[in-house]
Amino acid sequence: MPTANVRAAQPSADRRLSTLVRHLLPSSPRTSPPAAAAATATSADSLQPFPTMASPSVFAGIAQGPEDPILGVTVAYNKDPSPVKVNLGVGAYRTEEGKPLVLNVVRRAEQMLIHNESRVKEYLPITGLADFNKLSAKLIFGADSPAIQENRVATVQCLSGTGSLRVGGEFLARHYHERTIYIPQPTWGNHPKVFTLAGLTVRSYRYYDPATRGLDFQGFLEDLSSAPSGAIVLLHACAHNPTGVDPTLEQWEQIRQLMRSKALLPFFDSAYQGFASGSLDKDAQSVRMFVADGGELLMAQSYAKNMGLYGERVGALSIVCGSADIAVKVESQLKLVIRPMYSNPPLHGASIVATILKDSGMFDEWTLELKAMADRIISMREQLFDALKVRETPGDWSHIIKQIGMFTFTGLNSDQVAFMRQEYHIYMTSDGRISMAGLSSRTVPHLADAIHAAVTKLK
Repeated sequence: MPTANVRAAQPSADRRLSTLVRHLLPSSPRTSPPAAAAATATSADSLQPFPTMASPSVFAGIAQGPEDPILGVTVAYNKDPSPVKVNLGVGAYRTEEGKPLVLNVVRRAEQMLIHNESRVKEYLPITGLADFNKLSAKLIFGADSPAIQENRVATVQCLSGTGSLRVGGEFLARHYHERTIYIPQPTWGNHPKVFTLAGLTVRSYRYYDPATRGLDFQGFLEDLSSAPSGAIVLLHACAHNPTGVDPTLEQWEQIRQLMRSKALLPFFDSAYQGFASGSLDKDAQSVRMFVADGGELLMAQSYAKNMGLYGERVGALSIVCGSADIAVKVESQLKLVIRPMYSNPPLHGASIVATILKDSGMFDEWTLELKAMADRIISMREQLFDALKVRETPGDWSHIIKQIGMFTFTGLNSDQVAFMRQEYHIYMTSDGRISMAGLSSRTVPHLADAIHAAVTKLK
């Protein structure tokens, strides 16, 4: 009986295979069943390349894309065989030994997750991990925030800070009446691309003053005063990238009053909470000022820097709304942005963050490690400033210790940057931005020598 069944099934299998061959050979004439069987027998020899398999490729006309101006620095650094090379372009923390750091508290959280046998790998909801969302909103807005207590905050887990900005940008392009967003000049190189591709029109406002290497506060206020009512304004919550220049609290208050008087919509980007000053609350002060007045805003958060979760791509987008019922509607529309983009976010990184934030002991351990990272960066600023002072390097370098956060805007021009790369094997972006986290006590003298030579020989 089994043999008969096999025999009965054989012709059907042959027919299915011959049908497949006809689809793979569209130029072949229709064949009778016997001929089809013959085609099946020689199908491997009969298949001809399709245009996509041919040489040259159908993509042969595509031009070589340029390297990312930031990530390309690391590409060039990796190709350099010099034993004294230094990479100051990468926006990631490095230890005194120049190694990537995984926080001890992160390792502990991962071990807890691994040994929890009740954990599964099911999809998260479109909005992400619920605990992560609630804890992220509390971290940036404060546990006692009126907006949280009144359920006026819609939070969704996104793909780190970049993904949070992109989801927020697309939401605004679909649902907000004004599609112009003002970003500081200069700003992180990815901001213009993210918002343009999200469907917004990008304009800039003055922010950095090259003459003082500080904030152009008057230009900042003038440009916002000239912006159309209702325009979106991107604000760096702290540790402005790339300049390291932040407004004072008094200046933030003037900015807040101006923006609210013109109904400008704040869109905060927070990539360095706790990483700038070493205090989570201090680094969130600018944001909380805007939430306290009862107005609406958007907030993009990233845990890449302050938890060292660069590759886990952990972030959140929060929208503070005018009422709880509006927040529910906003969340429903955020789902419609996310679903066709990446469907739902990854589980592991968000679980690490939630594990740390909801355990008081682990939270305290995290704040200690976070402050240690911030303090080391501050120490690198002081050491570099002192080294330039000892060498009597021309110019005023006090901005190095006045600026804050991971990056310093040195004031070096592109020719000086190229000279330092060629002669000293020091890599940074062409605008003179350096990552203080990439320095160590060992490499500070080498960098100081390079800067001294560059500004002495090239004006």
